[in-house]
Amino acid sequence: MTEMNDMQSRVDRYISQFKDGYFSPLVQLARLSEEVGELAREINHVYGEKQKKPSEAEKPMEEEIADVLFVLISLSNSLDIDLSEAFDLTMNKFESRDHFRFERNDGQTRSDSTS
Repeated sequence: MTEMNDMQSRVDRYISQFKDGYFSPLVQLARLSEEVGELAREINHVYGEKQKKPSEAEKPMEEEIADVLFVLISLSNSLDIDLSEAFDLTMNKFESRDHFRFERNDGQTRSDSTS
């Protein structure tokens, strides 16, 4: 997946221009938790029952998701994790382990595959 590699390289170029470089993994995990919390807050405002306060600005959902992605890429880079390889491993796991776990669009279910 070239696009993921390109994203990891772009984040690395950005972070590498700063003397301190990447934050420690623990700090990045805290940042990731913070960004996921901000995303959760926006989702709760849009799809949940909690309304925004009049003083709260609208935040685009894609911006919140991209913030999570940036921190996740930063964390992966600092741990020398190739996200393309990691994603392929995870998709292979889901595609094989969970192949018949849920009802499929064609109506085929787990019980259909085991009979």
